Amino acid sequence: MTIRIYSVDKQASGQFNEGNITEQKPIGFPGEGSAVDRVGTLFYWAWFQTKEEGSLPLHPHRGFEILSYLLAGSVQHRDTLGNERSIGAGGLQIMQTGTGVQHAEKFGKDTSGFQIWFEPFMGEAYYVTPTYADYEDGDFPVEIRNQAKIKTILGTGSPVQIVADAQMWDLILPAGQSFEQVIPEGYSIAGLIVEGESTWQSGIDTHQVSVNEFAVCEAEQAQSLHIQSNEQADSRIILIQVPSILPYPSYKEVKIRLQSNS
Repeated sequence: MTIRIYSVDKQASGQFNEGNITEQKPIGFPGEGSAVDRVGTLFYWAWFQTKEEGSLPLHPHRGFEILSYLLAGSVQHRDTLGNERSIGAGGLQIMQTGTGVQHAEKFGKDTSGFQIWFEPFMGEAYYVTPTYADYEDGDFPVEIRNQAKIKTILGTGSPVQIVADAQMWDLILPAGQSFEQVIPEGYSIAGLIVEGESTWQSGIDTHQVSVNEFAVCEAEQAQSLHIQSNEQADSRIILIQVPSILPYPSYKEVKIRLQSNS
């Protein structure tokens, strides 16, 4: 298994609303300068944070499955499907944007969370009616394994259903405790360190990973990933498992085909 670690200076960044909303982007949009441009079906990942209230006006999306997951604060959502909803810490919003939808967002003071884009096969997704759904923190299953708290965001037991192949967990490791996950052949786990420091190990490959750093672990064959929090403090890590390679033509390829046929 290959484990690659990306410091903040290898990630992209951005800001909105006169700097009230800042973003650290482990996976930025094409051309934004992140060292990782995608991992399989995982197309984009931004960690947004606010010190004061901020907002984004109506803007369009098409095709992608767009997930917003909150660590703290609140987000109010409004879209052209007629939805006006809000979520708090631990909650999630999911848009399957299909044929196209516009949405606007208002962020509360001291809000922190992620916007994550997954790429389904656009040859089908572009023709699907767009949808919106949201979930509260208590809607998600939580497992305690060797003192590790594992909240399943996408995957077995989660109420969230998406088309793209992806699983996602919010992992809290008490100081000195460990977590182990078998990564199937042909899959990768991408992890963003939200709090603390931990040691990531697979076979003889070992890395120390600190807060704000981004790790990508690619399994050429089924192999275990072992993560252990350091002895001084708890760790919190967001993990996403996806195919290492997009298993169908990318949105760019589909777009070119559609344009050539028009």
